[in-house]
Amino acid sequence: MIITSSRDGARALQPPTLRSGAVRIASIDVEWTKNYRVKNGQRPFCYSVAWLDLPADRTPDLADMPFEWTSVYVEEPGEMDELVRHAAATVTAAADTSSIITGHQFCSDLAVLEANAPTDAAPALRSARAQWKERRETDIRAGHYVDTRYDAGHLLTGASRRLVDVCTELGLDVTQPELQRITMPAWHRRWIDHGEEEGRERVSVLNLRHSLSTAYVAARTAGLARWSPTGLNVNRAIAQAAKGAWAWLETPTFTSLLEDPCRSESAASSPSKAPRPQGKRRSSTR
Repeated sequence: MIITSSRDGARALQPPTLRSGAVRIASIDVEWTKNYRVKNGQRPFCYSVAWLDLPADRTPDLADMPFEWTSVYVEEPGEMDELVRHAAATVTAAADTSSIITGHQFCSDLAVLEANAPTDAAPALRSARAQWKERRETDIRAGHYVDTRYDAGHLLTGASRRLVDVCTELGLDVTQPELQRITMPAWHRRWIDHGEEEGRERVSVLNLRHSLSTAYVAARTAGLARWSPTGLNVNRAIAQAAKGAWAWLETPTFTSLLEDPCRSESAASSPSKAPRPQGKRRSSTR
């Protein structure tokens, strides 16, 4: 299991200490392979969590707010059970320490995790799915779950609820160079089949971008934070918070995104969050 984090050693899988007077948002995103020909054919292989602590007494500009993060990725498919256990523990820690737990179409992430969960991890995921279903019965500022695909409509005028489109409409630059010419499942296969580290690193950064941008949208949805009308470059935030974590962040392809804001309308969506195909079904990415 490959665990990469802003936190050192054994602390990587633990939530940061919550500062006094802070409101915490925990944002989780999961990537999985797909096989629609088989019931429960999806297999999770990567997830990340972004921990965003905000002051409760003001509405800060997110450009000035640090965040902590952890990324977990399998070294080989046989580690899936361990990854699901880590993900279930992260969901539990988020519920215990956060005012808001968020994801984009998080119901799908939780469903895939639960469908593949070993016996000891299933109860936590089952409980999380139940809380997600009941989220609209709770005041959004009081928590607990906010799903940015379904709960941010009051901020939007466009019809699309793809994460990249939601972010673009709100002024978040989430340009995704990882998906130029090669799909996310193809990069994952390069890692699993050939040990190509660039494939794993690209998917890891893509996944962390999903978590962080979702945290930002959730903060805006709950009225807890803001950003400049000129926009906020999410890639710049990742480059600063994850410096040295992945060689991909140092490539010219990625660093070129850190100057002036880039338009992200044309960026492809993550296959894990794209609509389910209606025509010919795809087989597993492995």
